Amino acid sequence: MSRSERSPLLLAGLLAAAGVAHFAAPRPFDETIPRGLPGTPRTWTYASGAAELALAAGLALPRTRKTAALAAAAFFVGVFPANVKMAADWRHRPAPQKAAAFGRLPLQVPLVLWARGVARNAQGRP
Repeated sequence: MSRSERSPLLLAGLLAAAGVAHFAAPRPFDETIPRGLPGTPRTWTYASGAAELALAAGLALPRTRKTAALAAAAFFVGVFPANVKMAADWRHRPAPQKAAAFGRLPLQVPLVLWARGVARNAQGRP
C-alpha cells in the first residue's frame, strides 16, 4: 500500500480514536467547550465525537473520501475555538500541561492541510 493510499486511513484512524475517546472519557472534552454555545457541554462533546466517527467512516470509504476529507478540514477549523479555550484555561497549569495545550493550537494547521491533501488525492476516484 502506497503512502497516498495509507494517508486517508491514518487520518480516519486518528478521527476514530478521537471520536471513541469523546464517548469513553467525555469529561476532559466537556471542559473545552466554549461557554457561549447553547446546550450542555456534554451534548457538544457527544456531537463532536459522533462527527469524528462519521468523518472516519467517510474517509475509510473511497466513494465518500473526498467529501469526508473536505468536511474533516472544516471540522478541524471548527474545533479550533475549543483548543483556544483549553489553552487559555490551562495557562496556569504546570509547564508540561501548558505546553501540551498551547502545542495543540498550531497542530490544527497540518491537520487541515492533511485533510485537504486527502481530498485532493481522492479526486477522480470512484
